[in-house]
Amino acid sequence: MPALEMLDVRKTYPSGDVEIVALEHASLSVGTDEIVALVGPSGSGKTTLISIAGGLLGPSSGQVRVGDEEITGYSPKQLTEFRRRRVGFVFQSVNLVPFLTALENLLVVSAFSRRDGKAAKERAERLLTELGLAGRMGNLPGQLSGGERQRVAIGRALMNEPELILVDEPTSALDTALGDQVMELIVSEVKQRGTAAVIVTHDPRMTHYADRTVAITDGRLSA
Repeated sequence: MPALEMLDVRKTYPSGDVEIVALEHASLSVGTDEIVALVGPSGSGKTTLISIAGGLLGPSSGQVRVGDEEITGYSPKQLTEFRRRRVGFVFQSVNLVPFLTALENLLVVSAFSRRDGKAAKERAERLLTELGLAGRMGNLPGQLSGGERQRVAIGRALMNEPELILVDEPTSALDTALGDQVMELIVSEVKQRGTAAVIVTHDPRMTHYADRTVAITDGRLSA
């Protein structure tokens, strides 16, 4: 069973008398333990696609299934619960809580899902250690470098052991060396845990980290 299956997904927005098409009959299947790079220019529909895949947006038509769960008709409350259980996000802007330490940024995710406090702390510490942040757990985001903040975001995405990781432009604000380091970490963590991932990027240098590359242009996918 695929980790993610999107069938004939369309997303449109009204703009006066005109319909803006963000996704046009997009179909995508991502296998368990598969990393797919989604490549396209700005405005091509990349972020819209992963937002729909992760239940942040609903499609105008089509079907979305994550594992054995059909989420297309879910209510906002159901989608919130679904995201907590099954999906991890790494956003382009990182979006760490600025007044929480690196460790606390992971623990707050676990608190939302009501994980046992001691087990959650042990998992968060283990993840941050694996990500090379053992000595930075007590630092606030403003005290971390760009690469360190990205690693905290990766740990946060993995905190609840999701089946699907969705990563939006992880290297856009990083130089090439740091971008390679972050991508290697993402691939290592995803493969180690048997998780599927879709990584959005406009940087063709990053596609060799993926098992497969899918291009998107004007809301249309092409392998």
